[in-house]
Amino acid sequence: MHIFISNSSGVPIYEQIKDQIINLIISGELLEGEALPSMRLLAKELRISVITTKRAYEELENEGFIVSQVGKGSFVASKNMDFIREEHLRRMEEHLQKAVELSKSTNLDLESLIDLIKLLYSGE
Repeated sequence: MHIFISNSSGVPIYEQIKDQIINLIISGELLEGEALPSMRLLAKELRISVITTKRAYEELENEGFIVSQVGKGSFVASKNMDFIREEHLRRMEEHLQKAVELSKSTNLDLESLIDLIKLLYSGE
């Protein structure tokens, strides 16, 4: 499992970990029942505090992406793809709402915003 941390992104480290693990689960790179690295091992590999990995794992568990078993570790939960899709749609809506607000505050018209989204989506 490859997780990359950016200290300059402005996103808390635990959230970066959580988001990347969610993406690995949704993409199928982490399969149902697959063990995640222990909190200590992940903290050591990323050179961060165990408290940070603990928070990421707790949030993943609270959101239903992983299950933890005392003495055994944390594992990818059985997937409810509808739930996962809804979670992603909710997150996209939040980001798009921010983009819409920024575009309005800079007097960018809807057509230009759509063009920008198309450009970003195509990766050009």
